[in-house]
Amino acid sequence: MAISRHVLRFASSFLATVTFNAALSGPALADTPHRDLNHNGRLDPYEDPTLATSKRVDDLLGQMTVEEKIALMLHGTLAAEGGALIGVGKAYDKSAAQVLLARGVNSFITRLSPDAKGFAEENNAIQKMAEATRLGIPATISTDPRNHFQVTVGVSSASGGFSQWPETLGMAAIGDEKLVERFGKLVAAEYRAVGIHMALSPQADLYTEPRWPRGVATFGADAAMVSRLAGAYVRGFQGSPNGLVRSGVATVVKHWVGYGAEPEGFDGHNYYGRIAKLDNASFAQHVAAFDGALAAKSAGVMPTYVIAEGVTIRGKPLPQVGAGFSKPLIEGLLRKTRKFGGIVISDWAITNTCLEQCMRPTAEKPQGYNIAMPWGVENLSEIDRYALGANAGIDQFGGVDDPAPLIAAYKAGKLSRARIDQAARRVLTLKFKLGLFDNPYVDVEQAAKVIGDPATQAEADKAQRAAQVLLENKGNLLPLSQGRKVWLSGVSADVARARGLTVVDNLDEADVALVRVATPFEVLHPNHFFGSRQHEGRLDFRAEDVATKTVAMAAAKVPTIVAVDLDRPAVLTLLKDNASALYGLFGASDAVLVDLVTGKAKARGHLPFELPSSAKAVEEQHPGRPDDSVAPLYKRGDGIVLP
Repeated sequence: MAISRHVLRFASSFLATVTFNAALSGPALADTPHRDLNHNGRLDPYEDPTLATSKRVDDLLGQMTVEEKIALMLHGTLAAEGGALIGVGKAYDKSAAQVLLARGVNSFITRLSPDAKGFAEENNAIQKMAEATRLGIPATISTDPRNHFQVTVGVSSASGGFSQWPETLGMAAIGDEKLVERFGKLVAAEYRAVGIHMALSPQADLYTEPRWPRGVATFGADAAMVSRLAGAYVRGFQGSPNGLVRSGVATVVKHWVGYGAEPEGFDGHNYYGRIAKLDNASFAQHVAAFDGALAAKSAGVMPTYVIAEGVTIRGKPLPQVGAGFSKPLIEGLLRKTRKFGGIVISDWAITNTCLEQCMRPTAEKPQGYNIAMPWGVENLSEIDRYALGANAGIDQFGGVDDPAPLIAAYKAGKLSRARIDQAARRVLTLKFKLGLFDNPYVDVEQAAKVIGDPATQAEADKAQRAAQVLLENKGNLLPLSQGRKVWLSGVSADVARARGLTVVDNLDEADVALVRVATPFEVLHPNHFFGSRQHEGRLDFRAEDVATKTVAMAAAKVPTIVAVDLDRPAVLTLLKDNASALYGLFGASDAVLVDLVTGKAKARGHLPFELPSSAKAVEEQHPGRPDDSVAPLYKRGDGIVLP
């Protein structure tokens, strides 16, 4: 990574200052528990935990340069060792982190997946480096969700040793606010144990376009359900119904607003997915889905990438720009109408420049790491994008770490000192609320006890069992009795044997078949960074599909149990007739599935969205309206709970 001469001069200057001040500090504060963050040998108001947060923030802002305040408006990425710029790995690139801290950047996303002890040690190392900076401002460390099954680079992280719960859609299938709040409390304890302070979640997006690949992390297609459960999620993570407590994890509810309404399900991370189509009535439902999270005082809100077409507010059409650049959506609808008072963090890389290779990559020139989502402002300069976003209400820009464009916007008179101070105050207030100025370090040994706690995973397993949906049970086939001879496809034989089933390799010897399959998808945009990783395209099982043939072959000989992983609303029409029993799964291990099949546990879920009856019905539904396909095969709320 290249380091500019300006950064080197800054780094040399502040390190020299730290060395000089360190010589002055220790003795004068040796008998106090307070931290001498600015290394001056005195207890400054911002270092005093007995003072009100507002007074501490006032004092610190008074000691900061405008450049330092501007740097607070960036939320960078902690790079991993080995040059993995997106941050996936086992340890941080400490030299890269040092460069960012020298620039004054002290908010970061982590995508590491080491063991618990290693994670805690890595985050403590970042805090140690932050403490050595001129004012000792601690780092805020955030994460995408990491406690579920589906993992997509740049969207979610592998669970690693963290407890593994059903997908968020599975929580919606259960519909229990108390369970979601309990999940939030337990996962927040895991986060804080390793030194993570911010959850870039929940997704309060309304899942209205069934082909959309991000729906698996939502609470489904009913605005009232989304609102209830997203509110419970915020209360659980933040530790209170009235906002963030010191031991909690700050939530950033996303993506404000209309993200789930993209035609054909093409996602807003991609140039071809930059538009959402709504009307005022459907837009109102997408907004209402955020009510619960806002009522619970989520610490943050993240605007969506997409441009909302077809929407007016107070009779005026929304500007055709991504939500992060839309003053009517942020300062107007969110802050003034909805009275939101927390921090607004942009989605990642909205100010980057989307080059031709980003917009229209080819096999010869794939997108690679030219990741940018400046939708609607592609033709503006980088400086003007930052100014437009900040003046629209963005307090912190995600996925970027160079303050130079924002500094240039300020010097050019495009960004006011008052707006910078307002954003800096919100960022610092959150750090104080989290207790980071008083102690940002975690107990490494305790982290190893919290992560991987069998009691927590037992609760997660119980939720996995409850979250699945039984759609058919013809002839009361389920539950299977002990010793039944079962032919398997897509399910671990070892797991089935361990739970009392007799596994056979030949269908002619079987009493029953158990087949697990995934929802169909296509890779329609293989040259795009995200498009190549996302599930796009069709949802229908077709006669020529291996899964369809496997089910038909098994059903021709024995009663067949079919389990479909519903990361999107699959069209099950061709499977339904051949399935003696049919499950929709929302994040379940093979062990959980076999427990359900054998009656050791009961599926208690109900569909959080409808399942369309045909590909044509999917194509003809409106992307912004929930559950509006013609003659759905199963309706939202369907599900059988066995006695």
